[in-house]
Amino acid sequence: MVAAMQMPTRTFEDKEATREKVPLMVGVAGPSGGGKTFSALRIATGIQRVTGGDIFVIDTEARRALHYADLFKFRHVPFGAPFSPLDYLAAIEHCAKKGAGVVVIDSMSHEHEGPGGVLELHAEETARLAKLWGVKESKAQMSAWQAPKAMRRRMLNTILQLPISTVICFRAKEKLKIKPGEDPKPLGFMPIAGEEIVFEMTVCCLLLPRADGVPTWQSEEIGERMTMKLPRQFKHIFVPGAPLSEDIGEQLAQWAEGEMSAAARELLAFVAGADQAGLAAFPPRMEEAKKKRTITPGEYQTIRRAFGKRRDELAAAPAPTGEQLEQEEPGANG
Repeated sequence: MVAAMQMPTRTFEDKEATREKVPLMVGVAGPSGGGKTFSALRIATGIQRVTGGDIFVIDTEARRALHYADLFKFRHVPFGAPFSPLDYLAAIEHCAKKGAGVVVIDSMSHEHEGPGGVLELHAEETARLAKLWGVKESKAQMSAWQAPKAMRRRMLNTILQLPISTVICFRAKEKLKIKPGEDPKPLGFMPIAGEEIVFEMTVCCLLLPRADGVPTWQSEEIGERMTMKLPRQFKHIFVPGAPLSEDIGEQLAQWAEGEMSAAARELLAFVAGADQAGLAAFPPRMEEAKKKRTITPGEYQTIRRAFGKRRDELAAAPAPTGEQLEQEEPGANG
């Protein structure tokens, strides 16, 4: 007789829902010549404006990121084979321990089909299990996915728990859907990557050949539509026809910081209406809020930029004429 099923004894809590700080995972997919590396560095630079910390680039593409070393400031991490998920994880954890605020992975495609990647791990495990069980390899293929998929899941789960943002490049190639007895159906350009990784992206951009960093958000090809990921809360950030940029990265990072604190909103409101004298006296107030941790590091960076912008606005404004001063001063003509 089956024992009666017992309900677990658990307690739960609930509270008013508010947005909290989350890490960003920004995907940039496309074939060669679309501008993936350059665009990823632009986005990372924008994210850094908010999060602080260094930009690290994990480079599997024969040091290609160094082509842009004179345009962007970043730490370069050359990464060669083997390209297993756990090797990627080791590289990412190295960056996190070194104080990375943003990690660019260029590219993640080697994790899937590179030497030592998931496809190669699966082939090796298939052969091992077939020999162990004394069966044909075709009988062991399904079971052989368990080990490499577990490695990939461990990599993803760890990345999601790290207090850093990632910008992940994927190579892409044109794919076909083939069914016996039917003509092949084009799917368009799709990332060379495990679908689990693409699924985890906060947003995923598709750069077609010669895109010059301008993402495509509409396509007739089902595979390309599956690749693109642009949630509702980000639609206003990506202007059609505009290239991926530092400003886009900054806006994504501001969203990822979560709901802004009351202290940060108060400081921003002060800066927006401050005159020269008010701005001159403001920095100690801003630094005190940072020291007491009444604002987050991301909020501090946002306030600093607002302060600099307001300072530049006042510096560029024409000095008032004597007539304007008389009109603004009550009783000047009385």
